[in-house]
Amino acid sequence: MDEASNGIPAAVQALIGVAQHAEESSFPIEMAYVYNTCAAVQNGNPLYWDEAVAREITHGWITPPTMMSVWFRPHYWVPGASGERLALQLHFDLKRLFDLPEAIIAGNETVFGVPVRPGDRLRAHQVLRSVSAVKTTRVGVGRFWVIDLECQNQHGEFVGRDSYDCFGYRRPAA
Repeated sequence: MDEASNGIPAAVQALIGVAQHAEESSFPIEMAYVYNTCAAVQNGNPLYWDEAVAREITHGWITPPTMMSVWFRPHYWVPGASGERLALQLHFDLKRLFDLPEAIIAGNETVFGVPVRPGDRLRAHQVLRSVSAVKTTRVGVGRFWVIDLECQNQHGEFVGRDSYDCFGYRRPAA
């Protein structure tokens, strides 16, 4: 491996900037999920509870922007599926490729586009943006990586991007 690669295997270098794990939400967006989410966090914003308010302000129902990642959380079980279903699969791929058993999400930033509306079918893919050289932190030795989850609706409109700063590591020997 050359010095410029920071010891990053070619298999991982080949992933940088390439869309991975394309998926579609497993059902059309529905307000029942919005009601449950808003109730769980006691979000009484009338935009999500009162159809007349939603019509006046946003020309109809929308979902809370912070729910974007909810639409891509896989159900534990679905008919016909096999194997483990994980959100942010690329993160787990990198843990395996680097043989780093532990990981944390060190930061998260979200950029919002058009609102998500009931009935929308969302599509998303994951993109590895960067991988650091080996780093030593208080929790262990490993690498940082940045993954973007890029989402669009059925019309191809940009819905949003979740960027995750991750740290995969191995704990120090006890």
